[in-house]
Amino acid sequence: MPHTELIRRLPKTELHVHIEGTFEPELMFEIAQRNGVRIPYADADEVRAAYAFHNLQSFLDIYYAGAAVLLHEQDFYDLTRAYLLRCREDNVVHTEIFFDPQTHTARGVAFETVLNGIVRACREAKENWGIGSKLIMCFLRHLPEESAFETLKTALPFKEQIIGVGLDSSEIGHPPSKFERVFAKARKAGFLTVAHAGEEGPPEYVYEALDLLKVARIDHGVRSEEDDALTARLVAEQMPLTVCPLSNLKLKVVNHLGEHNLRRMLRRGVLVTVNSDDPAYFGGYINQNFIELARELDLDTDEIRTLCKNSFKASFMDETEKSVWCRRVDAVQAV
Repeated sequence: MPHTELIRRLPKTELHVHIEGTFEPELMFEIAQRNGVRIPYADADEVRAAYAFHNLQSFLDIYYAGAAVLLHEQDFYDLTRAYLLRCREDNVVHTEIFFDPQTHTARGVAFETVLNGIVRACREAKENWGIGSKLIMCFLRHLPEESAFETLKTALPFKEQIIGVGLDSSEIGHPPSKFERVFAKARKAGFLTVAHAGEEGPPEYVYEALDLLKVARIDHGVRSEEDDALTARLVAEQMPLTVCPLSNLKLKVVNHLGEHNLRRMLRRGVLVTVNSDDPAYFGGYINQNFIELARELDLDTDEIRTLCKNSFKASFMDETEKSVWCRRVDAVQAV
């Protein structure tokens, strides 16, 4: 397969991954059994067979059902450690992880239980494998803004462990403007901001994320291309898009990866990056996204390197680290 070995050897960072979306069926069953939680599937194969999504909502239904087995700090540690092991395999040297506290606090799981498990695994990954990480707390957009305000208040004592806030879950019918006030309060408290926009939602949602939520990155953003003025603005501002190709395929945003617009946007100068989103559900971690995208879009070596360097440029690492890693990307020899 073309470029596979180069992709494996290139250092990269992941900027769009939901830790709950890395929940592999085998671990799900292991934790469910440990916690005495029943799930509506007989085995891991039956769970995977259910991963035939026709849109975002059909995915979210099973996503939330799986998350219900996560109850204790050890569960969140095990989940995060398993993902970080995948990072090690894929030469992901830095990752900025989304987590959804409302998914868990609504079930009676304490905010600190969720956070402590994730943080412990991230700390060990840094110490043992040199993998850097930052955490981004997402608000669930299908819930009222009042719930987001409550979650933000709960998070404030843990601010040193959380670099930013984001916005995820069902996009249609829940525009970024719904959360303008809570994002303003989060920015005032010192959080960076990102938001899912322009996946299923229209380009107008991307404008709202930029102008009302004042985001530093757009998560997904693939429908931005439908608006030439918006695309030109993304290029001019070098506003990053955290694109998730296999997610877009699985959720029918595109019917075939060969139809994906990532290469067109890249060639227009948009700062696009490649990410895995919810890899346990969508059939591939970051290297698999790169490999399949490179094959279907016929990406060349320079484009693959640019995508890896973009991942560092778009990250929340400090500028010196970004420069060092971009040079290391350039230093990796093609095979």
